Amino acid sequence: MGGDAKGAIVVTGASTGIGEACALHLEDLGYRVFAGVRSAAAAEALVRKSRGRLTPVQLDVTSAQDIAAAADLVARECSGAGLAGLLNNAGVAVHGPLEFLPIDAWRRQLEINVIGQVAVTQSFLPLLRMARGRIVNMGSVSGRLAMLLGGPYCASKFALEAITDSLRMELKPWGIEVLIVEPGGIATPIWDKGLAAAENLIASTPPEVRELYASALESMLRAAQKSAREAVPAQDVARVVEHAFTAAKPRTRYHVGRDAWKQIILSYLPARLRDRLILAYLKGIKGL
Repeated sequence: MGGDAKGAIVVTGASTGIGEACALHLEDLGYRVFAGVRSAAAAEALVRKSRGRLTPVQLDVTSAQDIAAAADLVARECSGAGLAGLLNNAGVAVHGPLEFLPIDAWRRQLEINVIGQVAVTQSFLPLLRMARGRIVNMGSVSGRLAMLLGGPYCASKFALEAITDSLRMELKPWGIEVLIVEPGGIATPIWDKGLAAAENLIASTPPEVRELYASALESMLRAAQKSAREAVPAQDVARVVEHAFTAAKPRTRYHVGRDAWKQIILSYLPARLRDRLILAYLKGIKGL
């Protein structure tokens, strides 16, 4: 693979946060990394942090043109050797009450977090098959446990869980592993952006809407602030992604973060008991 001892890996959503941490960590491990970004400024910033084995690639996962161009570029650069891995990390978080969230906001959430992941995977699968590479999807504990005001984001991550399981069985004949990472609270900008957008949405609605949902939003904002204080660095996710790509017998699911196991355990409880516990917790947070 052009002298790349460990092969090449494509990372989507590598401009900031988890994607950036994973791209740089995989580069340090000796992989040739093709890092998907959406702007020239992000590409330049990433190159400055890299060690010379990282290639920024214009890759908006909602753009068929970007995806096709990226797949062509990687195929040329890999010189027929195929692709060692694909990390589907690109994503956004849309929050707000389902009753009032614009349908276009729902479409954006699912287009980026679900349809975009499938489109990228389809385009790179021929290269992955050539090298018997691996696919790692960046899920979330929110794909196992839904929260109020998080319907769109949780729905997208629940969908990614199903896609991961289906694809793993479909690709088994070629020895292509399909795995998912389920982070809990990680110190990245995605939550601040999503919650700020939800707050702005409520602020811009008529007074009667704010009256209906102001209490729930305040509780969730306080919970998010608490999670931010307890969040682990994105580098912790990068180390888990390393195991997913390199272990002889990788797990099908990886949990990351101090709060991840608590939420996973909650997800197994009866639904009404789970609802009561979550709402009681949020009420307590609000009262702090």
